[in-house]
Amino acid sequence: MIDLHCHSYVSDGELSPIELVKMAAANSCTMLALTDHDHTGGIVQAREEAMWRGIRFISGVEISVTWNGSTVHIVGLNFDEQNDTLQNLLSRVRRGRIERIRQMAEKLAKQGIEDAFDGTMNLAAANPEMVSRTHLADFLVAKGHVRTKQQAFTKYLGEGKSAHVRHQWADLDEAVYAITNAGGIAVIAHPMRYDFSATRKRRLFEDFKAVGGRAIEVHSGSCTPNDCYQYSLLAQRYDLWASCGSDFHRLHDFSGGVLGRCPELPSICEPVWKYF
Repeated sequence: MIDLHCHSYVSDGELSPIELVKMAAANSCTMLALTDHDHTGGIVQAREEAMWRGIRFISGVEISVTWNGSTVHIVGLNFDEQNDTLQNLLSRVRRGRIERIRQMAEKLAKQGIEDAFDGTMNLAAANPEMVSRTHLADFLVAKGHVRTKQQAFTKYLGEGKSAHVRHQWADLDEAVYAITNAGGIAVIAHPMRYDFSATRKRRLFEDFKAVGGRAIEVHSGSCTPNDCYQYSLLAQRYDLWASCGSDFHRLHDFSGGVLGRCPELPSICEPVWKYF
């Protein structure tokens, strides 16, 4: 009952950090990491609630990274969230989010969709520096331009679509360095989701290891047992420790896994939590 990847409303999740921990406890979770996107603001509340409920809490974050022109996510685990190097990097990444939404809204305006920036920022009013394409998709649904958030991405917001803006996030080496400098472990998040060729994925793993990365998520969200097994083999091949996470964001969203209930890792894996 270990879950090392989930999100609260500090980034793009639905629940507060406290509510998230309560739900994990109800699901019999014994070890939990809160890994909000580019933000550690929920860690203190989550840690306090986890201590009260007897859950071992691990500090976490999911950093947006640009690697060879593609966006990948690097999870940091078990670090000092007060570390200046880490916090300076996260702050810079968050500032870039607002500018990206502004540019995407300008593209939508040229297609006759007005007020996308203000409308999206209103939806992200609780934490505007964490505005994302998900908020913009919610705006498009609310205004009737698309029926679903998925349609918003396939029609407007996804890579190569009419309103997409490629963004330069953190570099891979600086993200891994910031995590390790803070005493943490860097993990490649949900590698099964990246639509990379085998050669490109191999290069990602090699580059990640070369700059100090130590683990990959062998299980993520609702991936299949075959995915889990295949990535356990890759972890073994590249001498990477194995992590797991539900990638839980919100209730009634079945694209993620069950909060706090990741399946047992294959026996060939070296679990990352052995090194916490």
